[in-house]
Amino acid sequence: MLSKIKSFGLKGIDGYLVDVEVDIHNGLPSYETVGLPDTAVKEGRERVRSAIKNSGLNFPAVKIIVNLAPANTKKVGAIYDLAIATGILAATGQADVRIAEKYIILGELGLDGKVRRINGVMPILISAKQKGFKKIIVPKGNEKEASFISGVDIYSVDCLNELVEMLKLETPDNLVESNNYLNILNDERILGDFKNVKGQTSAKRALEIAAAGGHNVLMIGPPGSGKTMLAKCFPSILPNLTFEEALEVTKIHSIAGVLDNSIGIIGHRPFRAPHHTASMVALTGGGPNSKPGEISLAHNGVLFLDEMPEYPRNVVEVLRQPLEDGQIVVSRSALTVEYPASFTLIASMNPCPCGYYGSKKHECRCTPSQIHRYLNKLSGPLMDRIDLHIEVDSVEYSDLNSSTEAEKSKDIKSRVDFARKIQNNRFDSSKVHNNASMTHEQFKKYCKLDKASEQLLKQAFESLNLSARAHNRILKVARTIADLDGSEDIKLDHIAEAIQYRSLDRKYFV
Repeated sequence: MLSKIKSFGLKGIDGYLVDVEVDIHNGLPSYETVGLPDTAVKEGRERVRSAIKNSGLNFPAVKIIVNLAPANTKKVGAIYDLAIATGILAATGQADVRIAEKYIILGELGLDGKVRRINGVMPILISAKQKGFKKIIVPKGNEKEASFISGVDIYSVDCLNELVEMLKLETPDNLVESNNYLNILNDERILGDFKNVKGQTSAKRALEIAAAGGHNVLMIGPPGSGKTMLAKCFPSILPNLTFEEALEVTKIHSIAGVLDNSIGIIGHRPFRAPHHTASMVALTGGGPNSKPGEISLAHNGVLFLDEMPEYPRNVVEVLRQPLEDGQIVVSRSALTVEYPASFTLIASMNPCPCGYYGSKKHECRCTPSQIHRYLNKLSGPLMDRIDLHIEVDSVEYSDLNSSTEAEKSKDIKSRVDFARKIQNNRFDSSKVHNNASMTHEQFKKYCKLDKASEQLLKQAFESLNLSARAHNRILKVARTIADLDGSEDIKLDHIAEAIQYRSLDRKYFV
């Protein structure tokens, strides 16, 4: 007898339909899986056999052929176990095939018949909904994640027996209750608050501009000046994730297997800080299954690279494409996938190997050649893609000992939200959400200068020997500064402040 059960596979962050066809006929007992299965799928025959037997059901001693269609697409992981088991039970009359064919079935089986959670449920549910499927069965462990998808009927099962009982009913009672994203927005997961950062007024101002316009930042300063603390406080002034942004982020984290199952959705902007020993694959994504890397896990959030020159040059250079395009294409021999990677880069570095080049308090012990070699680890094209270069000097004792509390992140965030609201209204009819992501047409429309500002920018362009990209980024930063001021036009003081955030790259990187 033949049965056909629907399941789903993943390619990047998109799901695609997989038909699980099970054919059972007389012959020497055997079990064969076809349709480009990987090792995990092939090993599923032992999980399925044991799960069916240990659930008190009959595993037939006949010839079983399982086909996963489309046959020319690689099938990866244990996600098809539950669908295959259902197909075998339906083909042998132990489950109602008429009812089973109405569902998308997802889940990994344990040897005892328990249904284990799987990675990537969120993107699969979204894709299934877009393709018009209305009924989906997921593992109990993915219930929280599934509860945020509306418009489809999602059922959760804890074991194979529960699924068999469910398939006897036209209207099952194990429907997953919908959850409201607004319920988790109060879940505070902020790493730090700017009220605890003493001094560093200019650095805080630059980070406020970066948060308001989605700009990338490089902080240059000696050890102990507070660069890491500033970076960790940065997420506290970013705008809240919208539900659409949260779904995008959750899809990536779900595929990577790093989603918190107790919550089921990402309710805060990600903050990723990979160690400088991270490989290129760890940063960009890849491996046998083309999993997302750190830059995709930081999508709609922050990627923090502490002591950026310590990363291998070939590793940091891969940031150039995602910083420009907001996405990363991972190409491997078996698969090419595209992951979103629209993040704010916050990088820090010492000005030299010893860390005290240019310091007012400590003498630098490095030779000019050592300094030059150290700074040359970062290329000019990469520096051009970082909008704000700021100097973070050592904190004065008077600031550390001051009893005056610094401005709270909540107050800075209110100004950032004000500027973002202006930008959302400005770019309302497009996919752009901040000034840093402006298209060329939007840039020409919204970054016009008066004569005095144009002359000042021209002088800076020539004296600092800036590139065309740096010129455009100065104007985008100036546009953000104007938005923070509530100004419709970019004024002279706005362009002057934006220029000063590009002067340090010529001081150090020559």
